[in-house]
Amino acid sequence: MSIGEMLAATVPMARTLNLEFRETAPDKAVVALPDQSEYHNHVGGPHAGAMFTLGESASGAIVLAAFGAQLSRAVPLAVSAEISYKKLAMGPVTATATLGRPAADVIAELDEGKRPEFPVAIAIQRADGAVTGEMTVVWTLRPNDPS
Repeated sequence: MSIGEMLAATVPMARTLNLEFRETAPDKAVVALPDQSEYHNHVGGPHAGAMFTLGESASGAIVLAAFGAQLSRAVPLAVSAEISYKKLAMGPVTATATLGRPAADVIAELDEGKRPEFPVAIAIQRADGAVTGEMTVVWTLRPNDPS
């Protein structure tokens, strides 16, 4: 099962919004939100909550791609999130997520017994390429309790 298939199967909001996981790699994740009138806002574009979910889902996809091998010893958890809406989003939108720290540095901290935190930057774009939103989600890898 791919990361996108796994997220669609286990995260109800991803299924509800019909998110499309187009790319899920350790260096980039791309997730699309189709244009769906039932998730529009008052001006006919995707609702801010739907775009937040899109961005957070892209960040989760890259976290799983980059740190999936660590799941036996740590749980990835979102710590905080911030979003800025830059331009009017209309039609389908796509979120592209990138890690803000090298994965090797995060894993090294985990190896040292620390609970590493790392940012994931997300750009949300319209079909014409215009960036309609920017988001940062800070994640942690919480070490599993050895007892």
